[in-house]
Amino acid sequence: MASLKDKRIVLLGGTSGLGFATAQAAGAEGAQLVVASGRQARVDRAVSLLPAGTTGHVCDFTDEAQIKDLFGRIGAFDHLVYTAGDALLLGDFTSTSIADAKRAYDVRVWGAMTAAKYGAPLIRTGGSIVLTTGIASQRPFKGWVVPSSLLGAMEGMARALAVELAPIRVNIVSPGVVRTEMWGSMPEDAREALFADVGSKLLTGKVGEASEIAETYLYLMKQTYSTGQMVTVDGGGVLV
Repeated sequence: MASLKDKRIVLLGGTSGLGFATAQAAGAEGAQLVVASGRQARVDRAVSLLPAGTTGHVCDFTDEAQIKDLFGRIGAFDHLVYTAGDALLLGDFTSTSIADAKRAYDVRVWGAMTAAKYGAPLIRTGGSIVLTTGIASQRPFKGWVVPSSLLGAMEGMARALAVELAPIRVNIVSPGVVRTEMWGSMPEDAREALFADVGSKLLTGKVGEASEIAETYLYLMKQTYSTGQMVTVDGGGVLV
């Protein structure tokens, strides 16, 4: 497996959740980090906590011009990790606003596609792209029509990009329920009750931690023979 030492890794969504955990793990292996998100405060916090030399950028991932400009400023690099995403749009499908549903695709799907478009030409030989989906594409729950469909779109995109961009490797990580800021809008007691309930039903007996999922992103960057693949890390969630 290739080493990440001195490799330049661009993490879009790398200031919180899975992206930040992946940045921490890659930084511990000696990678040079570039993180970006839509909020300056998050960028500043991430840069202060990550290894010296980390650079941060603010970018609206729904704006093609901003993404194009971002990569123009970043220049050549080795790996692109895309974990950006807004809060999940959940609820009764018959009362779901189609306009809201379209907006839900903007960051997760169109943002990822735009990042791949402008980032791929800058990826050095041996580099890769790692995208993010989730097991709701395979095992949707009631009220999950929008998230489940956009996650499925991400998986199809990853396979198509692997063919389109070869020899750049393109893979995708599919987590189950993980403790991240994505659940931050829930009251703490409700959030912990959710984690306990879901965890008790999983084969591992617990929900995932962001640091555990981060190791999967590192594996896909370092493993030089996999492309067009989805790696599921869900505590056995699709089996129960």
